[in-house]
Amino acid sequence: MERAELASLLTPDGMALLDELAGQDTAGDIVATVTRLRKAGHDPDLVAAALTQSRLRARARVKFGEFAERMLFTQAGLEQATRIRAAAMHAGRYLASNLSRVADLGCGIGGDAMAMAAMQIAVTAVEADEVTAAIATHNLAPFASAHVVRGRAEDTDLSDVDAVFFDPARRTSGHAETTRITDPADYSPHLDTVFEVARRMPTGIKLGPGFDRDLIPDDMEAQWVSVDGSVVELMLWSGSLARDGITRAALVLSDDGSPELTAAADSADEPVRDLGAVLYEPDGAVIRARLIGDLARQLEAGPISEGIAYLTSDAHTATPFATAFRVVERLPLDEKVLRRWVKGNDIGTLEIKKRGVDIDPAAFRKRLNPRGTASATLVLTRVAGRHTALVVERV
Repeated sequence: MERAELASLLTPDGMALLDELAGQDTAGDIVATVTRLRKAGHDPDLVAAALTQSRLRARARVKFGEFAERMLFTQAGLEQATRIRAAAMHAGRYLASNLSRVADLGCGIGGDAMAMAAMQIAVTAVEADEVTAAIATHNLAPFASAHVVRGRAEDTDLSDVDAVFFDPARRTSGHAETTRITDPADYSPHLDTVFEVARRMPTGIKLGPGFDRDLIPDDMEAQWVSVDGSVVELMLWSGSLARDGITRAALVLSDDGSPELTAAADSADEPVRDLGAVLYEPDGAVIRARLIGDLARQLEAGPISEGIAYLTSDAHTATPFATAFRVVERLPLDEKVLRRWVKGNDIGTLEIKKRGVDIDPAAFRKRLNPRGTASATLVLTRVAGRHTALVVERV
């Protein structure tokens, strides 16, 4: 989004047009919608900007729910923004630590700052980009305890706050068509700055879930967060925000609650065991946190093969930290054998999961040619070191 586009949206006409589009399906015939709005006398540039915001708001519902209906976004800002449930978890930790004045350095569109302000935390939201800072100002306008400052995180005076939140930019600069930055050395602000602040003040640092574990400081708590089955972030916590005796955590957020698996360090693995009646697929947060061994001991289970993150046991134990499957049949991982099995069992809908084998599930499914009426799930993996296909059913 360019400065002129945002300026047009922030006018009474722009806000009115956004409200009008909120009650309409703009995903249909775009040409007809544009024509209708122009005939109604709306400026073409304003129409284009409003339609873009309408589409971004629709996408943002996944992260922000009903709050998305009054927010403004850039494409890049939305892609890096924290989901509202995770942001509430972040804010709750500051509140529980009695930290009431927080600087959100690199606030983006203001998602985390909104959650903090909603909990009556006085938050100073700092953003270097002019357009993004203006959007954050709009999004934070309903909250008296929040204010936005345009500036660089590195230059921010922290003497008036008692804690800091960082969400370093992990995408190339710009508001649309940005790409993910893969080298942490290119994050903004630089990680040296982030970790220096974290050594002297209570700090929360939001990073991508695939962040290099070797770069995690030994004295910080590392918490991987999964939302509805997808690992969305790694949070590092320092000072009073870090919990005593915990350096590894896997938090699983879903409609059923927010259970968490924690440990003082990476957990030791259980020995490989024979394939049992039940197969467990640990949540990605558990895998990232390297707490599979602790989960295995909870389930009285063990890995099906060395280095494979599937667990097995003889009996099912319910857990929020893994998806459980009943093992129906064990087959060799041989394309001809599996094609015959698919045809012989009249399989038409075939889910393929894989771990530890070099196979493209989509291409492999196509070669198996499922055309029947039944459905099935195949797990392609290694069992006791041997390539194997498991026919499974969700428990």
